[in-house]
Amino acid sequence: MNIKKLMALGLAAGLSASVLAGCGGSSNSSQSSSQSSSSSASSSSSESSSEAKKGPANISVMLIDYNGNALGVEKSKEVIQKVEEYTNTKINFTWVASDSYEDKLGITLMSDDMPQIIAVSGTNATIVSAAKAGAFWDLAPFIKDSASFPNLSQANANVNKQITLNGQLIGIYRARPIGRNGVGYRKDWAEKLGLGEPKTIEDIYNMAKAFTEKDPDGNGKKDTYGIALCKYSGPFDIMQTWFGVGNGWVEKDGKLVPNFQTEEYMEALKFFKKMYDEGFVYKDFAVRDTATWLDSIKNGECGIYIDVLDGSRRAWDYFVTNNIPAVTGNGTASMNLIGAIAKDASSQPKTLATSGFGGYFVVTKSAKTEDDVKNCLHLLDKMCDDEMRLLADYGLEGYDWQVNDKGNLEVLTKDQQLNQKSMNGLNQLIAYIPYKTGGYQVEGRTIKVESTERTDLQAKVISENEKYAVFNPAAGYLINSETYSLNGANLDQIISDARTQYICGQIDEAGLKAAWDNWAAQGGTTLIEEINNLYKQDKK
Repeated sequence: MNIKKLMALGLAAGLSASVLAGCGGSSNSSQSSSQSSSSSASSSSSESSSEAKKGPANISVMLIDYNGNALGVEKSKEVIQKVEEYTNTKINFTWVASDSYEDKLGITLMSDDMPQIIAVSGTNATIVSAAKAGAFWDLAPFIKDSASFPNLSQANANVNKQITLNGQLIGIYRARPIGRNGVGYRKDWAEKLGLGEPKTIEDIYNMAKAFTEKDPDGNGKKDTYGIALCKYSGPFDIMQTWFGVGNGWVEKDGKLVPNFQTEEYMEALKFFKKMYDEGFVYKDFAVRDTATWLDSIKNGECGIYIDVLDGSRRAWDYFVTNNIPAVTGNGTASMNLIGAIAKDASSQPKTLATSGFGGYFVVTKSAKTEDDVKNCLHLLDKMCDDEMRLLADYGLEGYDWQVNDKGNLEVLTKDQQLNQKSMNGLNQLIAYIPYKTGGYQVEGRTIKVESTERTDLQAKVISENEKYAVFNPAAGYLINSETYSLNGANLDQIISDARTQYICGQIDEAGLKAAWDNWAAQGGTTLIEEINNLYKQDKK
């Protein structure tokens, strides 16, 4: 393999550059550890699929260790044994501390002895260089086989596009909920003011107005606001989607265009500015710390929270845990969680899709043959079964957990530090495809996880949201764009800053247009050309 020579220059330049954000670690340690559950340290399996049934395939993997001591306690040996028996593999684990993973990854990809499966936190210049040098297998032809890979074959096509380079699917993504974005609002405020659940943009406006002007907390003071905002601009991205703006880019007249070049974008900005001018949000939201954002809901200053739904659910948890009284006088304060919002009564509701993944697994050319690749994918597919998800999420039955008298899973090792738990780190080997919530179907049993009204509603809305979630149609092309890889973050910031400045009245429409012209001059025009060239090639 001449991959090392082909990659050397590109990787040296790209070790610290990033195209898409990846996961980070907070540990100050910089170490890697290897654990082998087989006598072979790093051999690639050359067994065919039929032969693999007769004996376990030897597979080497490199994974991120976020907590330290991954699969490193005595009971972890039993966990590894269960994994290997269930998947019919012998696994050589290499664990690398999260804070040194990117450096280790770059070095590993330049070596002649790569693990067959490598976890990747995001698509950066290192990964792009390696992919272009031929370091990874194209997995698209393999995962179409639903008989061999019943889980991986259910991968979402829109998510797969985001890790497709030069027409090749370079990884198996680690699934995250697609419909996670939505709206939470003070249900007790709404009940007191006689407001129903908002369905349209007008309903959101009317609720924000009432929460601001009609004294929902009943203290006789004008001290509440409709919508909680801070310097993080995510809520605007979500609300824009309701207007038909799309997610970053939209298809228009057979081309892909950045969404700020649409009429709907300007319509959305005027709506945001109207709410700002009428006092429905903090006047200084643009400089408020994101860390205190949710506090404005918890302390009763704001009534609507637009972000990932688990944020609103956490505020609700806070009300219940701290027994914060409802303004209606009945029970505790509460939130309602809703998903997609329609532009008007005759329109389809929409919400902003998440990326749908958090990192992915590449299969390297250390898997020498197609049968080796199938063995790797067999492992990743089996790890998505409920048996392995339960093992990775909660550990060993009878030691880490048991089923209690109510029929729910009860954790027995609550007092253990995470890095002392038997299954610590095993979840880093799971793609979670298809994405599931709730209990586990294991050996004819349903293992239920205890839930609350709050978590049940969150799961329900996220699931229902998926059919309304709007993906970025250019996501798969952006990672193939040279302009975006070099200057994407700056281009995105120009648009985001101009939007905030317009909403706050710091610039007018002429100033907004000037910012867009600057975007074009800084590489935006070239970016549009690159994206559409790739788009045309894809449609052939």
